[in-house]
Amino acid sequence: MSDVLLVHGTTQSPAGFDTLAAALRERGHHVVRADLPTAEPSWTAERFAEAVAEQHHHELDAPVVVAHSASGLLLPSISAALGARHQVWLAAMVADYVGRQSLLEELRSDHSAVFNSEWIGADPTSDPVLATYFLFHDCDLAGLRAALATVRGCDLRGAYTEVAPHDPRAVPSTYLLPTADRTLRPEYMRHMARRRLGVEPVELPGGHNLYCANPYTVAQAIDAAT
Repeated sequence: MSDVLLVHGTTQSPAGFDTLAAALRERGHHVVRADLPTAEPSWTAERFAEAVAEQHHHELDAPVVVAHSASGLLLPSISAALGARHQVWLAAMVADYVGRQSLLEELRSDHSAVFNSEWIGADPTSDPVLATYFLFHDCDLAGLRAALATVRGCDLRGAYTEVAPHDPRAVPSTYLLPTADRTLRPEYMRHMARRRLGVEPVELPGGHNLYCANPYTVAQAIDAAT
């Protein structure tokens, strides 16, 4: 089976992938979770990729790299650093490589096309009510308790302000789109998948962090992609 690297986003620690990692291992995959530094606001995507490669290059062989949410901005750099054979974008940002604009520039142009209006200004790492509403609203009670214990901030401001250093189409991709996402707009995710990756998104039921509520569904989709 495959080596799989899971890269968390800006609102959860690697522990947020516990149930997904277990579901993938049940399918025979070797699973590793990246632990991104939480307080490096000046780091670029390339610097984050170097750190991940330093941690895990010795245990990964042509891996499938799965990135959630904002860590999609790091995914092409991590894939290049590790020689990835496939990328899985899990409700993830895809940088505008062709248009040569940063995420910050894109948001300044029209943030309402990207994000749910309620998400603007919200910080789910500071309030469990916000985390529940935006990230884990599809979890049952036990899943919600487990997910809330993994909430943690991660500062990717350096990646937000840079133009993508790698073409996201350089490595084959699958885009997993949660249809009940309250953070990113589903139509924007469809746009990113089709225009920036050249793929049709795989639409799955669930919210932004759907792997917490539906780890087996997400594991099956990753398995199908690989």
